[in-house]
Amino acid sequence: MESVMTKENEPISLWESLRSWRMLVNLFFGLSSGLPLLMIGSTLQAWMTDEKVSLSTVGLVSLVGIPYTFKFAWAPLIDRYAPPFLGRRRSWIFMAQMCLAGSVAILSFLSPSKNPWPVAAFAILIAFFSATQDIAVDAYRREVLRDEELGLGSSMYVNGYRIGMLISGSLALVFADRMPWHRVYLLMAAMFVVLSTITVAAPDPIEKIQPPHSLKDAVVQPFVEYFRRKSAIEVLLFILLYQIGNSMAANLTTRFYMELAFQKRISGLLQRHSGWPQHCSVRSLAVRLFCAGG
Repeated sequence: MESVMTKENEPISLWESLRSWRMLVNLFFGLSSGLPLLMIGSTLQAWMTDEKVSLSTVGLVSLVGIPYTFKFAWAPLIDRYAPPFLGRRRSWIFMAQMCLAGSVAILSFLSPSKNPWPVAAFAILIAFFSATQDIAVDAYRREVLRDEELGLGSSMYVNGYRIGMLISGSLALVFADRMPWHRVYLLMAAMFVVLSTITVAAPDPIEKIQPPHSLKDAVVQPFVEYFRRKSAIEVLLFILLYQIGNSMAANLTTRFYMELAFQKRISGLLQRHSGWPQHCSVRSLAVRLFCAGG
């Protein structure tokens, strides 16, 4: 059976690596990272469409994911500072999950038709907390996994991410056909509370890595280290441009389906999540190639 090597040069079988708690934690962290994306995207659009919110307002609310684009701006702060509990990475993940649970719970009691802008404000807040969680989760994954496990660990994370998207996208729409929208969002808020227990029980990184001594080190050094890698620019362009056309075209897909009089559960089944295998395989290949080239 294929194996990976530990830092002590002791072989670990692929099966043992898959069963390790470190890998399972990355699967759950992927799920936690994937939940908010469609919760404030296509699922929120479906809720607003159900309440007859105008198309122009729905289109504007689709911009609430902007914090994901600019998360690099506060990533150095997450890297430099850490709350005094659960370690340098897990503390930020735990705090982000608690903030996500609270924000989603509050959002569940708002009405998109009566309070569209408060809904948008909380959606932006959810995107901010989700982006912060992503920063800490990515750093944690890099530190908790051995170099030889990064490809497999990234695949586990991506699969967890897609499961999270299926839950907050397709499954949420199916549930919304059977219960009020606010209950659907309360259920998703409760999931973050459950996932926070995984964060508390997650293992510490194998090696203790010291934080940057200054904000300058936190901001400049990562860029220097990244662009020293082989094919760094090509990989960056691939990540930025991969499926950009599909993403732009699918932005209002859910509303389109619902305006064609599809039921919410049918709209959920028609979501683009059927591309899961291709999405995971391509991203995993990119990660493996970059890790090998680094």
